[in-house]
Amino acid sequence: MSTLPTLASSGLAAAQARLDASANNIANVATPSYRREDVVQSTRATGGVDASLRQLDPQGDEGASTSQLTQDVVNQQVALYNFQSHVLTLKTEGSMVGSLLDCTA
Repeated sequence: MSTLPTLASSGLAAAQARLDASANNIANVATPSYRREDVVQSTRATGGVDASLRQLDPQGDEGASTSQLTQDVVNQQVALYNFQSHVLTLKTEGSMVGSLLDCTA
């Protein structure tokens, strides 16, 4: 069995975690003592990635800086690109398997 679906699905889960964390940071920007979230990705020995959530130091009373908000928006755009690339990987794998079956049939 191909590992492409496994790689793509783990990438989709990591992109979803990144999107969730950045959306949560933006939604709670005015919450006092909110602990910002970040996603750390690590490579699996069997292929693919694991995404884990970590909480950063509290913002304090001053709230998030403009650079932090900018980074959250950038993280959302990165998550979108990751979604698109992993879905394209799944579509390409499906097309390849279909072509292979057509050739052998």
